[in-house]
Amino acid sequence: MKTDSIFYRLFQTFPQCFFELLNLPADTVNHYQFSSVEVKQLAFRLDGVFIPDSINDPIYFVEVQFQKDERFYSRFFSEIFLYFHQSELSNNWQGVVIYPNPEIENSPKFRYQEFFDSGRINCYYLNQLGQGDSLGVKVLQLILESEPNTLEQGKQLIEQVRQQLTDTLQKQDILELIETILIYKLPKMNRQEIEAMFSLNDLKETKVYQEALAEGIEQGIEQGIEQGIEQGIEQGRQEGELMAKLNAIPPLLALGLSLEQIAQALALDIEQVQQSIKKD
Repeated sequence: MKTDSIFYRLFQTFPQCFFELLNLPADTVNHYQFSSVEVKQLAFRLDGVFIPDSINDPIYFVEVQFQKDERFYSRFFSEIFLYFHQSELSNNWQGVVIYPNPEIENSPKFRYQEFFDSGRINCYYLNQLGQGDSLGVKVLQLILESEPNTLEQGKQLIEQVRQQLTDTLQKQDILELIETILIYKLPKMNRQEIEAMFSLNDLKETKVYQEALAEGIEQGIEQGIEQGIEQGIEQGRQEGELMAKLNAIPPLLALGLSLEQIAQALALDIEQVQQSIKKD
């Protein structure tokens, strides 16, 4: 499972979960913009940087570490300080490391102990976080959830999204995010089985449904135009044949044929023959 891409999308789509993880006020997210930053020169890439609108708020550097790496902290601090070397920002800063569990953390801290003692760097272990009522933290934990529990936890999250979120666009984004996580976590389930967990209204609000609907409408319009052209051609052919038959009525009358004989010869109704004669 590509956790980096999932977390990047998670922080980009639902940045509130990051600040809920830090137990910061809910409106903190309104003062930050998230991006993934590549630090030049050594091609370091920070998993995420939350840059505040105000000089008085700290920059948050976030790294998601799901694999053991003895050089993780040296790389992390190199990325941070190289970033400041190349940046004109003068904000204070904090580092946040997200681990699935403490066993993954095996990089030596002693060189950087003062950063941890001062609270400059904080580590969060998803398997040790309390459940609580925080939607953001629960979405984070869904990534770590064991496969047998993923389905039930996903269902609970979908219901919580329905009840708590009123913003249609945000609700749509979070539902899509949950669906993506479930697809990664449950490879044996097909997309139809996972989509069955969502209500019809939920599906109508997702981008996938909207795109499918738009595509269906477009195809319907194209098919309708094609059908209309075909019907128009057929209708034109039929009208042309009828006109030719009606034009043949006067000569047949001149030959002395009765109305019944003309109708039979031209495969017309007697009423059509009579109306044609009246018009003439």
